[in-house]
Amino acid sequence: MTAHTDDINVAINTTVNMDDKRIDPTAETVETIDQSLGGKDKAARLLQEAGHTVVVTPHDNKRILRKIDLAILPIILVIYCLQSLDKTALSYASVFGLIKDASLHGEEYSWLGAIVYVAQLVWQPVIAYMLVKLPIGKFCGIMVFCWGATLCGMSAARDFGGLMAARFLLGTFEASVAPTFIALVQMWYRRSEQTNRNAAWYSMLGVVNILGSLLSYGLAHIQSSLLHPYQIIFLFCGLLTVCFSVVVFIFLPDSPMTARFLKGDDKLIAIERLRMNQMGVSSGVWRWDHVRECLLDPKTWIWFSLLMAISIPSGGISTFGPLIVKSFGFSSFATILFNMPFGAVQLVATLGGAWAATRWRAKSPILAFFCLPPIIGISILLNIEHDKSNRGVLLFAYYMTSVYPAISPLIYSWSGQNTAGDTKRKMTTAVLFIGASAGNILGPHLYTPAEAPRYRRGLLSNLILFIIIILLVGLGALYVKFLNKRHAAARERMGKSAHVVDLSMQDSSTLAKHDGTLNDAETAGVGEHAFDDLTDLKNVDFIYVY
Repeated sequence: MTAHTDDINVAINTTVNMDDKRIDPTAETVETIDQSLGGKDKAARLLQEAGHTVVVTPHDNKRILRKIDLAILPIILVIYCLQSLDKTALSYASVFGLIKDASLHGEEYSWLGAIVYVAQLVWQPVIAYMLVKLPIGKFCGIMVFCWGATLCGMSAARDFGGLMAARFLLGTFEASVAPTFIALVQMWYRRSEQTNRNAAWYSMLGVVNILGSLLSYGLAHIQSSLLHPYQIIFLFCGLLTVCFSVVVFIFLPDSPMTARFLKGDDKLIAIERLRMNQMGVSSGVWRWDHVRECLLDPKTWIWFSLLMAISIPSGGISTFGPLIVKSFGFSSFATILFNMPFGAVQLVATLGGAWAATRWRAKSPILAFFCLPPIIGISILLNIEHDKSNRGVLLFAYYMTSVYPAISPLIYSWSGQNTAGDTKRKMTTAVLFIGASAGNILGPHLYTPAEAPRYRRGLLSNLILFIIIILLVGLGALYVKFLNKRHAAARERMGKSAHVVDLSMQDSSTLAKHDGTLNDAETAGVGEHAFDDLTDLKNVDFIYVY
């Protein structure tokens, strides 16, 4: 049977027998299968329990993808919007008197920006373990509630010690958010769909810089004899987060195998469309051999270095960005309003970069390209006097620099699309976020209020780092090309075709042109180990993306 496909991973060359017994897989079914087939992904166990083969038609694929988007994306978009709002609340608070009212001196404000990432760095290995072992939807809901409650409590802090304690707890609970989202995207989407979904939730940073600026502008105008403007901001954002945590706990599904919005064979189709990812879905088993491979894999450390290199400027600019704009000679309220276009540039760059990477099925050229605008912008900021007469040029340079947030989601996607094996995926994400946290800790300390208005040390170090990122991207691209050649040689030795079309990265129009080749790929053995919980280095059918 030949299946013409549109946005699918595989069509199996056996017609579905409509008389076969259909099942509606439940959490209990998955748990029962779990006991009988060790060493396999839960998806493989569920497919075996189903007792019949599954053909993913173009109509079914579009229908299931639409259901997944409607069930998953709105929740994670709002969560990341809230997290971004909570994190940037500190920078807005600095404009409205936090430094003076809390009697912050020296680098104390910088430490308030950094301490969140100290907590995230410490907790990443634990988060990786929890994402493998715990129901991911319920875990996420609890973490969202805890960080919202912490932010509410932060409104009571009136000195450096209280603010530091609250910010550390905030970082502890927020440490799970982005790794959880990466795990969700890997669990639900084909590789060709992942970049745009990762960019979608990460682009909420831009939305927050637009709406958060307006929100802070409005909240700061509230007159209160009991609370400072920054305390009102903390309390409002915290209560909003606590309320939404209830929605997350109830409606965010734990996996395709147990999702309530998928009925009957829809669960099987949701799994089968992921076969050619060669990444599996969820195993529930922590494997130390995966951890070892992650730590010995050179590309893990290339991506670690990339995330740390981009997080240093990110940590500094996100914490000191409004203060940089204020140094151009604007009032506090004008500073907040002029920070809004910064968010618009972030939003367009993040979504545009994801579209380009998906269109050309390559991350490395887009990553290198997005380093150029910040290099230009920082160069201008370093060489133009920060005074009222140069406001226009300085704002232009600042907005050029704001392209940098588009880089991080591309690195997450590049890493995620090139890593297989449930534990290895989660552990690799943890290592990456340790790098990101380290960068965000260091970043604010390259800037100090005493260096205003030029912030020369911070800007110069950021300029050097963007050049280093370009070099690291080139190294990463060369290495994954080498791995593809090694896998091709291994397939040839096994009697398989050395050249395999990576169906998981093909777009709709390309897949529609195939006439029978999808079945040929399956009968040739490509995809037979997709749900065996193999790592990318162990599965010779795995195709790396450069």
